[in-house]
Amino acid sequence: MAMETVTSKEEFKQLVEEVTSQVGYRAPMAFGIARVDRGQKNAEKVLQANFGLMNWDENFGSAAVFIRALEESKCSVDFSGSEFVATINDNFVANAMAAFAPYVTEATGDAHRNVQVIKVLSNMEDIGKDFRIVFLFEDAPAKSVEAVYLKLYALSQNKAELRKINLDGAFGILSNVAWVGNNPYELDYLRDNEIEMKLNGTYPTVDSVDKFPRFLQHVIPADNTRILEASKVRMGAQLAAGTTVMPGASYINFNAGTLGAVMVEGRISSSAIVGAGSDVGGGASILGVLSGTDGNPISIGENTLLGANSVTGIPLGDACIIDAGMTILAGTKIKISPEELEKIKTANPDKTLESKTTFKGEELQGLDGVHFRQNSTTGEVIARRSTREVKLNADLH
Repeated sequence: MAMETVTSKEEFKQLVEEVTSQVGYRAPMAFGIARVDRGQKNAEKVLQANFGLMNWDENFGSAAVFIRALEESKCSVDFSGSEFVATINDNFVANAMAAFAPYVTEATGDAHRNVQVIKVLSNMEDIGKDFRIVFLFEDAPAKSVEAVYLKLYALSQNKAELRKINLDGAFGILSNVAWVGNNPYELDYLRDNEIEMKLNGTYPTVDSVDKFPRFLQHVIPADNTRILEASKVRMGAQLAAGTTVMPGASYINFNAGTLGAVMVEGRISSSAIVGAGSDVGGGASILGVLSGTDGNPISIGENTLLGANSVTGIPLGDACIIDAGMTILAGTKIKISPEELEKIKTANPDKTLESKTTFKGEELQGLDGVHFRQNSTTGEVIARRSTREVKLNADLH
């Protein structure tokens, strides 16, 4: 069934109210339309989802229009579950265009971007089965590839907070594929056609084999953000404006990232977060929840320096320093002289520290202004009040 063309903005508002007031309607927390890449061997298998636009806790009027357009296209939306995914067709696009009619001429630049999505689709001769719409009604474990990608987009586009959305089961839903540029290939397809493709010169140059694509395959970073090697940032990472990711030993995993301008020359593991003005030195490693922190997610404060090849498995506060080559874990024994302990206490008036000389790393987690060093004579790990200001070169960020 074709929807009648909406002739005014007031009529559009009435349409939205009509849809949202129907019994059982649930406003989605997130939604979007994605072009999906399907398996070369199994066409029902979705390998990745490309969202031209994703909506996160916003644009509820557009969501209502999409739901009505689906219903008028003989697709009943199920509001009872945590998510709903459907393949869209030309009837859906025509219905959405009719509903959005009062805004079509205004839909350029940053204005009415969901309308822009429909305009692009309406100019395609046949959308086939390449486009799917997904609604998330609650933050539950994803059930589809499209839902996983919607959440990864939310993280990478800074619309959802790191460590605040449910990514349980994502690895089990995504397929391990060969990435050739932006195109995923089923591994079974390559195996089945290996001889022919290699002999006739069509075997692709595979960039990686992974369940996740690279950040830059889906996300346009801020103008003052630099990623010098695409393989160093995984989709689902979050990079604040001004972040620089150098080549070499650097890496930022999914559901990890930066909160401001940060120099990254080391590893930020999954779930790790680095504050503005901090420097993750060459080869330094911030451990993730599965790599030595006993499930304790690591946050690094602002203006903190992790020296080259250092390792931290505890959260750090602002203005801290770990010297090059040092490893600070929850169980690391750390000596602090009485004089330096008083200085550290002064810098952390809201924290309680025992008056003793030997601490475990976990007892010092989250403190500001601590400098972790090694006594060059005894080899002991020591801590003192930091006397240096960590300041990034503004010209580079």
